[in-house]
Amino acid sequence: MLKVGLTGGIGAGKSEVSRLLAVRGAVIVDADRIAREVVAPGTPGLDAVVAEFGPEVLTSEGSLDRPRLASVVFNDPDRLKALNAIVHPLVGARSAELEEAAARDAIVVHDVPLLTENGLAPLYEVVVVVDASPQTQLDRLVRLRGMDEADARARMAAQATREERRAVADLVIGNDGPPADLEPRIDELWGELRRREAAARA
Repeated sequence: MLKVGLTGGIGAGKSEVSRLLAVRGAVIVDADRIAREVVAPGTPGLDAVVAEFGPEVLTSEGSLDRPRLASVVFNDPDRLKALNAIVHPLVGARSAELEEAAARDAIVVHDVPLLTENGLAPLYEVVVVVDASPQTQLDRLVRLRGMDEADARARMAAQATREERRAVADLVIGNDGPPADLEPRIDELWGELRRREAAARA
């Protein structure tokens, strides 16, 4: 098994790289998806969030009101730390379960948006960074996702810099071009990951 950490700044195209790797046979462990699962209605995770932040972070249907919670923690490091202390261990435990269920020769790709920011690179045998220029990121966030430009810039500024991400990378996938340009790069990446996995087993 090869443990791969996949990361990239918002708007860099990490999700598309993850999707293309899954098509080629990678086992994807998506930290964002798991983070949603562990605070779904009826979970101990949601109970813990409500105990910490109060019932006002729930919607009328009893699910987590993510925009409201985000507004509470986004500019308050202490509140963000409290939220992470609840969610991160749950995500870690579920990620480990999914990894353990994978085949012996699997390539397990952990899709982790804040890998660099949280100092998680040492957890993986290979770190892949999806890299795009800040101009490309901003264009995609505003034009494709419909974000307000100021909000997009603030979200980009809250993440690691391009240089910080590249510094922890073993492999970098440039993604400033159109989606069609990614296919051959992902073929090359998949070939390299398969070689590394085979070498680790040899």
